[in-house]
Amino acid sequence: MWAVTRFLVLCFICAPAFACDYPDLGNMPLRRAVSKVKYLPETQAWASAAHEGGAVVQYALLLDAPHRDHGRCYWPVEVRSGGALWRRYYVSPDGKRVLRPAAAAQPQATLPRAATAAAR
Repeated sequence: MWAVTRFLVLCFICAPAFACDYPDLGNMPLRRAVSKVKYLPETQAWASAAHEGGAVVQYALLLDAPHRDHGRCYWPVEVRSGGALWRRYYVSPDGKRVLRPAAAAQPQATLPRAATAAAR
């Protein structure tokens, strides 16, 4: 019985460490996180070039893969086109912080094959 009690206590203590707290504001935090990334100058420039080449740009918010940095929790927002990842940003659930990835840690920022082929 003591082991079961100890296990349950550990589950309740550790559970908050796995996910970010979700603000009680409906779906606004989700839309805000995607908008923070979508309207960054570098994202807008890349998306504009991708759209001109005929590619579709997608923004994916991954709630099941939170990132922790300096004790803060962040949601990953991936920017994709043609099924290929362009960049991954990290946005705090309150929308006040956006972590921009280091250039060396990101895939090469190029347009997908379909966009470059359409531009030729």
